[in-house]
Amino acid sequence: MKEISYEEIKTLTEDTYVFIDIRDEGLTEYGMIPGAVRIFEDDLENSNELSGIPLDKKLIFYCEIGRKSRELDDTIEMLKDRDCYSLAGGYIGYVRSGIRDEKDIEEKRQRVEESIRKKFHKQLFTPFAKACKTYKLIEEGDRIAVCISGGKDSMLMAKLFQEIKRHRQVEFDLTFLVMDPGYNKDNRELIESNAKALGIPITIFESTIFDTVDTIEKNPCYLCARMRRGYLYSKAKELGCNKIALGHHYDDVIETILMGMLYGGQIQTMMPKLHSTNFEGMELIRPLYLVRERDIRLWRDYNDLHFLQCACHFTDTCTSCNIDGTTSSKRLEVKKLIANLKKINPFVEANIFKSVENVNLDTVIEYKQGGVRHHFLDDY
Repeated sequence: MKEISYEEIKTLTEDTYVFIDIRDEGLTEYGMIPGAVRIFEDDLENSNELSGIPLDKKLIFYCEIGRKSRELDDTIEMLKDRDCYSLAGGYIGYVRSGIRDEKDIEEKRQRVEESIRKKFHKQLFTPFAKACKTYKLIEEGDRIAVCISGGKDSMLMAKLFQEIKRHRQVEFDLTFLVMDPGYNKDNRELIESNAKALGIPITIFESTIFDTVDTIEKNPCYLCARMRRGYLYSKAKELGCNKIALGHHYDDVIETILMGMLYGGQIQTMMPKLHSTNFEGMELIRPLYLVRERDIRLWRDYNDLHFLQCACHFTDTCTSCNIDGTTSSKRLEVKKLIANLKKINPFVEANIFKSVENVNLDTVIEYKQGGVRHHFLDDY
């Protein structure tokens, strides 16, 4: 399919074309081009959405980086006799085209910070500060490596750390750490430009993780997630940090609890902080532990921000990657399940979260602590 750049599209009048987003649902959750119609690639041949678009309009298809849309077969029956194009650079290219001059960057940074202090203070800063206090995540003299993946969660976490440091209740130092596991040029530049626009002074280091897992057939995403964490611990310790901060939020926690039960046959949770078993003296903390994902999205959209989800170099985008190596399809299933349960019981999310705070060991058949299994018959 022939390509068209976003700069070329800007010369067209808006009523002469329509964007068609062919990415999967997990990716579109992270943002779409305004006004775009979402049609999954496999549904193009039988889509009623396409038949409803006037024949004289240009159809501009896009994926994440422009590869899948470029390879679309424009001989598909529904596309015959239509003026079809692939958006060069895909969604990432569209996002990068919005990078403005220094004055615009400064205005955006000020707007973002003001939104955290005012409009989203209760939804974002308050639960962030509460988690830090409740779970003792920030302590006097800490040197914290704030790990930034390029997504909305870690970018917001960095801004919230800057805000809480401004309050000067505890003296601690921050390093904003970005690991490049082998990003393509466009994805790395997107992270760098977003960090610049948000006023986050990042430290970037490189690894070869993507090349390493490229040859792994079984569970490459799990291995990738484990290796990423190891590299982050190692670099943070090298820089003199005693903690690494990851951007997992409240919804990640409750989804992990439910996924453990449904797919792993176990009861466990994502802890707000952990001692590292391989890096002595290092801790992992999760200061977004009480922050809701919907509020992060509202903040992102209010400020017209666009971030990476994942940028694995051996797929169009790593749609199977997730926070702990589990597939996005399973996590999406659980997310939808929770949403459906909430329609019946509005307290279901809070109940899932609290369930691991109210474990009654007298009613548990068997549990494991410190690697040792304990059975109820041991003391019956």
